[in-house]
Amino acid sequence: MTTAIYTHDTFLLHQPGLGHPESAARLRSILDELAARPVPGTERRTPRQATDPEVALVHADDYRAFLASIAGKSGRLDADTAVSPQSYDAALLAAGAAVEAVQDVWSGRATNAFALVRPPGHHAERTRAMGFCLVNNVAVAAEAARRLGAARVLVLDWDVHHGNGTQHTFAARSDVLFMSAHQYPFYPGSGAPTEVGSGAGGGFTVNCALPAGQTDADYGVVFHELFLPIGQAFRPDMIVVSAGFDPHERDPIGDMRVTERGFAGMCSAVKDLADETCGGKLVLVLEGGYHLEGLAASVRSCLEVMTGRRENLPGGSASAVLASLSESKSALRRYWPTL
Repeated sequence: MTTAIYTHDTFLLHQPGLGHPESAARLRSILDELAARPVPGTERRTPRQATDPEVALVHADDYRAFLASIAGKSGRLDADTAVSPQSYDAALLAAGAAVEAVQDVWSGRATNAFALVRPPGHHAERTRAMGFCLVNNVAVAAEAARRLGAARVLVLDWDVHHGNGTQHTFAARSDVLFMSAHQYPFYPGSGAPTEVGSGAGGGFTVNCALPAGQTDADYGVVFHELFLPIGQAFRPDMIVVSAGFDPHERDPIGDMRVTERGFAGMCSAVKDLADETCGGKLVLVLEGGYHLEGLAASVRSCLEVMTGRRENLPGGSASAVLASLSESKSALRRYWPTL
């Protein structure tokens, strides 16, 4: 029984610039914490870069060519997203780590897995970088699971920002269910509860748009009343989590109030769902999280859950969250009648 951790020193060489919140210090803080206090039952593994055919399932030819053209260069791709000479290698390695995590969990070479990577990925669109993200690691991982034989993949995103790139990748498909709880309105502006997918993908996009200031218990209600019932009905063959830790109560970017115990509770809920529906096949991929101590402690709490600890996710919440939940249920009830 092994929880595999995929990471690499190359991730530390991606340098968006002095003062940028998505700094190498984020990953270093996690690795220092795990070195000082290893989590029993984990095993660190060295990832490979994603191949072009793997990335091509998510990103367009012209965009992949553009990314290759910036290898070895520094520059700014938009107001938030910058690259340094090692960024292209780091981005391919991040996607590759997510793919290898999926492959090892699917094959039984790991019980579950956490890809501790940067740059993050869930904002990256088919044709462009944005929001600190170059390659959509989770989307590439979900496609890898599909190629391995997973008929249904659940992608759950608890980052404080909506995963627009992931949503847009799968919005018209019924084989990948995308679920997101995020601060709203907030960057990048997407993720309204009425965004439920299109065509054959109608109902397979699930957004809970939360007001600022929500706690562990508020997220608990979203999981208990929305995410878990839909996840149980969907019965995925693999679950991949966009694990962003910027809803943390001390995060300088987000305005949420989630604690380390809250993240452990969310991870426990998702692990229980994986145990119930797909033999425990669960992969977490690091997204945001910008308070160094809070990030490291929250990642550790999730790894402890993945190796056997259990943390109940509390319920009960304020009227503001119940209103958000009601909007989501109203938009989705025709697809999921048990809501």
